[in-house]
Amino acid sequence: MRKIIVGVCLLLTTQLMMAQNKPKLVVGIVVDQMRQEYLYRYASKFGPDGFRRFTNEGFVLKNGHYNYVPTETGPGHASVYTGATPSVHGIVANEWYDRVLGKGVNCVNDPIQKPTGTNAVGSGTVSPWRLLSTTITDELKLASQQRAKVIGVSIKDRGAVLPAGHLPDGAYWYDGKTGNMITSTYYYDTLPDWVQQFNQLNLANKYLNQEWKTLLPIEQYTEVGPDDSPYEGKWGGKTTSAFPYNLAELRKQMGELNLLSMTPWGNTFIADFAKRALLAEDLGKDQVTDFLSISFSSTDIIGHAMGPNSVELEDTYLRLDKTLEDLFATLDKEVGKGAYTVFLTSDHGVSEVPQSMIDKRIPAGYFRAASVEANLKEHLLKYFPGKEIIELMTSDQVFINQAAFTGDPRKAGVDLLIATDLITNFLQSTEGIAQVFTSTTLRQTAFDEQSIRGKVVRGYNNKRCGDISFVLEPGWLSWGGVTGSTHGSVYTYDTHVPILFYGAGIKKGTSSQFHTITDIAPTLSVLLGIKFPSGANGQPVVEILD
Repeated sequence: MRKIIVGVCLLLTTQLMMAQNKPKLVVGIVVDQMRQEYLYRYASKFGPDGFRRFTNEGFVLKNGHYNYVPTETGPGHASVYTGATPSVHGIVANEWYDRVLGKGVNCVNDPIQKPTGTNAVGSGTVSPWRLLSTTITDELKLASQQRAKVIGVSIKDRGAVLPAGHLPDGAYWYDGKTGNMITSTYYYDTLPDWVQQFNQLNLANKYLNQEWKTLLPIEQYTEVGPDDSPYEGKWGGKTTSAFPYNLAELRKQMGELNLLSMTPWGNTFIADFAKRALLAEDLGKDQVTDFLSISFSSTDIIGHAMGPNSVELEDTYLRLDKTLEDLFATLDKEVGKGAYTVFLTSDHGVSEVPQSMIDKRIPAGYFRAASVEANLKEHLLKYFPGKEIIELMTSDQVFINQAAFTGDPRKAGVDLLIATDLITNFLQSTEGIAQVFTSTTLRQTAFDEQSIRGKVVRGYNNKRCGDISFVLEPGWLSWGGVTGSTHGSVYTYDTHVPILFYGAGIKKGTSSQFHTITDIAPTLSVLLGIKFPSGANGQPVVEILD
């Protein structure tokens, strides 16, 4: 009897402690294209209460990675919030080829929806309908009988829609044609009053009516390369990539308010909107946990144009640090310090500019997919005269034209095997390609947890991917020019991202153990006392919770 009483007391104590540590609000922050090393590279210039709120008072996972390919924005946001990989949640890329439709599709495009808040063509026909798993935000809504409030905000539609899940109280993104925050008919037929009032402030015009100068004296930006670099893109009519940037003049030349997303004030604008949502929706004001997801996209857009070694990118992160400091101050005031939980991560990293590596005699290169596809088709005509064997080569995948193999099933099957082998051998011998995998190999062959093959398998969805997948060599990109950079690979510069936690239920500390991005949602599930998302295959981070 005594043991039973002691056990009941321990159980009640544990439940009481969990209830006390359960946050009133969870804030999920995704910083688009943020490599882990930026935390270290810019650390000396960060203020005391932005990124350092995590590093000084929260828990830092130093060895957090994406465990699949491709490392892109849509799959990244989906994986963070579902705790699953593209093989399960189905968001296999930002855009992919739909074999049934015979055309490319966007990860959040929904043709039955219409934009709400704008008349601009193509600005809001979106929803989460292609996402096959529930999200942590969905599970919070379900566990609370939909009393919990969930709001998602971002410059990009996919950065707002996928984290907010299927059941949110709103998902909002930026319309570069009007400078307003908009949504779609999946959520609302008319923008809520508070969103309309926010749009009436015309903040996009305000932020673009200024000059972008460096936050600090430019000679202090010693963590990056020279300001005017041959590896950086040039905006508008500028003849150099050097500071300052007259945003009002650039806007005239470039024509749209979309320029906002190419400046640090794109992040500031989104934070302004997130704070307005916090107040207008009364988030974190009762005993039912709410969820606010914020995706900062300007880091990605600037990173693509200027590369990871630019003054523009460092200045953007220093300004984002101040934006985070202001956001924390608002949360402390409105929700209460210690009453909310925040996590911060990224949807992917980024490669160095290949040309900059080539010039330093470091292995790198540019993969010209169109040229390789043309040569491959010509090669196959030698063996299959008059037949179009390749339907499409896109996103490091080959879609074989199945209609080319009809007639006698035995002969057609043999011909398909021959064609598959020919394609595989051709690609494997192509400069810049490291490994090639057929769909049969991916489905049937065992793989190591952290191997390249394992990453390809976890990113491969049978219904949405091609017949053959290939992986480029380290440092190689499918990229148009010699300025700027991109992401999408299996390598650590794309997979190694920050995973930071702070607030209610989170103890202070660090860990160098290997963790995957899919561990975030299960960790939150344990913290909130709700079930894991339906497709989740990650594990709770025990170093944080136990």
